This record gives sequence, structure tokens and C-alpha cells, in this order.
Amino acid sequence: MLVIAAAFVFLLALGVPVVFVLGASAVLALVTTTDVPVAIVSQRVFAGLNSFTLMAIPFFVFAGVIMDAGGISRRIVDFASALIGWVVGSLYQVSCVAAAGLAAISGSGSADTAAISAIMQPQLRRRGYDVDFGAALIACAGSIAQVIPPSLTMVILAVISNVSIGALFIAGVLPGLMCIAMLMVIAYFQARKGGAAYRETDPFTLERLGRTGWKALPAAGMPVLILGGILGGVFTPTEAAAISGFYGLLVGLFVYRDLKISRLPGLILRTASLSAAVMLIIGTASVFSWLIANANVPRILGDWIASVSTSTLIFLIIANVLFLFVGMFLETIAAILIIVPVLSPIAAQMGVDPIHFSLLVILNCAIGTVTPPYGVSLFVSSSVAGRSVLQVSRRLGWPLAGLFAMLLAVTFIPDLSLFLPRLFGLIE
Repeated sequence: MLVIAAAFVFLLALGVPVVFVLGASAVLALVTTTDVPVAIVSQRVFAGLNSFTLMAIPFFVFAGVIMDAGGISRRIVDFASALIGWVVGSLYQVSCVAAAGLAAISGSGSADTAAISAIMQPQLRRRGYDVDFGAALIACAGSIAQVIPPSLTMVILAVISNVSIGALFIAGVLPGLMCIAMLMVIAYFQARKGGAAYRETDPFTLERLGRTGWKALPAAGMPVLILGGILGGVFTPTEAAAISGFYGLLVGLFVYRDLKISRLPGLILRTASLSAAVMLIIGTASVFSWLIANANVPRILGDWIASVSTSTLIFLIIANVLFLFVGMFLETIAAILIIVPVLSPIAAQMGVDPIHFSLLVILNCAIGTVTPPYGVSLFVSSSVAGRSVLQVSRRLGWPLAGLFAMLLAVTFIPDLSLFLPRLFGLIE
């Protein structure tokens, strides 16, 4: 176990991509510390990917790529502006509402952050807003795409933890919307301290709201189709993903007509590239997880936690700290695939509901995408804003504090994540 840990840290410090770090450290540990043949690596990679549920990933990625290329981002932002553009700090508020809308379509935090930043940053500059705070806020709001369904991270975590994707999707709705609401409150009070620029708001009119809402209505059909179909037992999450991709194609081609058939080959290649990157990490991480399980790491760690305290809350606090720390240095999927197989058995032993624990993992991972030095959403937002990560990080305090507050709320009040799944009869 020391060999695999040392190799992992050493390769990671050298800047080797995570997927190769996982594979190389696992192979090194096999060769130097066990008599297991190296051929087991290919078998474990195949076993890690041999899941019907994982087919949802390329379909959801395709749906997100198609809907973005089809002009959905712009229409969601237009509707958000009509809905909330009259509030003090309207551009901040629009960014948050648009993030929630796009999260229910794309399932990718970095994609949402990039789309919202590209649309909102020029307006933030023109109106004289604090661009650095805007970039920090958009990064935090975009990261909530991991919490609001349909989320690719949720699909992967559900497969790893052997929990219902539908239950986990529904569990994320309330905490995700509460995170967005918290960010909007923080943005409001931040804007109130500003000058006249923050009060130069667009007037609210029912005509504009109706017009932009009608244009955004086809986009709103996707989350309704996905969640409604899953909850109604019409189709499985994997089938829902395929249907969402087909729905996005129809909307882009025949409703909005921003999508041209000539662009489809390029979009399909982009989908394949993004999906392959995720699948490669899942495959190599399955070898890594198998070695950790064979080394009895979950039992050893569980015994250590039990020696510290038998309290469920203490365990959840330790798990939160661990995920927050790891999220600062590792990509979300890699962090989940490495740590969740270790902590899930301990959580079950401690009596923690698997849906509650899974949602805590998702929230921690979302926060990890905006915490330096690795935070991918922070890098995307800073890059689009034309500011350095350090400049944006200085304004990250209040938005990040809001997400931390929500993490604590979900940790200590399990019903925030379990209420809706129980309401729909997905869990007892």
C-alpha cells in the first residue's frame, strides 16, 4: 500500500495526467508487492467499464453538446434576465438563475461556467460591475451543475456506490436550488454595497417574460422529460440519457434551427472525445480501487475512524474534510473513483443513508471545482473574464462561504437530501 501511495503522490507532483497516474501506480504496485499477474489490469479495466448504466455518460454528453450548439444557452440567459433582471445587481442574479437553468440541461459544471461567462462577462464590464467578483460567482454557480440533475458526476457516483440514479437525481434538486438561492442572496448584498451601476436594472414586463419564456420552453422540456420519465418508470436513466440526446437534436435542428446538419460530425467527435476521457479515467481507477480493496484499506480506515469516535457526525465531518482537501488537487471523477470505494463501506457501517452520503460527496466535489490550485471551474471563469486566477480568488470568499454553509446544512440535516426521494417513494 505504501508503494502505491508513494507512486501516486510522486507522479501527481510531476504533473502527470491523473489517468496515467492511476494506471501507472497500480501497475507498479502489482509488479513490486504482489504475485498477481499484470494481465489483471486489462481485466479490471474492462470490468470497470462493463456497465450498462455507464452508457448514460456519452448520451448525456451528446445532449449537452447539442443543446449548447443549438443556442440553448443564450435563450436560458434571456429568460433569466427577463425574470430577475429588475433586482439590484441584476447581472449577478441573472448569472445564478441561468446557471440553474443550464445545469438542468448540460450536467457539466465547466461547460455551464464557460457558457455563462462568455455571455455575461462582456455585459459585466460594460455596466461597470466588479468583474472579479462576477467571475468568482459564476464559477460557484456553474459548479452546482454537479448537484442539479441530470449530472454526469451523479451517474458515475451512483454506479460506484450502487445506489439508484433516479433517487440521487431527485435528492440533488432541493440542495442544488438552495445553493443557487444562497449565491443570489450573497450577490444581492454585495451589489447593495456598490454604486449606481448595480441599480441600473432592466424594467420588468410581462410581455418580455412571456416572450423569452416561450422561446426557452423547448429547453425546459429536457429536464422534465428526463426526471418525469425516470420517476414515472417509463424508462431507465440510461434510456433517459439516449432520449435526451435525441430530444436535443430535434430542438436544435427543427425548433431553434441554430444547429446545422453539417456541424453534426464535429459535435459527435467532440462528444466521443469528452466521453472517452471520462471512460479512460473510470477504467484505470477501477484497477486502483481494486488494489485498495485488496489491501483492506476500507477496514483499516474504518477501524481508525472508530477508534477516534463512533459518532456518525464525526465521520461525516472527517469525510467532508477529506473530500474538500482531495478536491483541491484532483479532478472530480478521479477523486470519486479513488475515495468513494474506501469510504462507502464505512458510511454504511456507521448507518449513514447511501443517498445522503452520495449527495455530500457531490457537494464536496462541486466545491472542489472552484477551490485553487486545481479548481477547473475557477480556471474557466478566470480565463473567459481575462483575469488571473489569483485576482478572481481574492473575491471568492463570500460565494465560497455560501457553498460551505450549504454543505454544513446538508451534512447536519439529512432530510434536505432525503425528503424528495422519500416523497416520490424512491427510498424508504
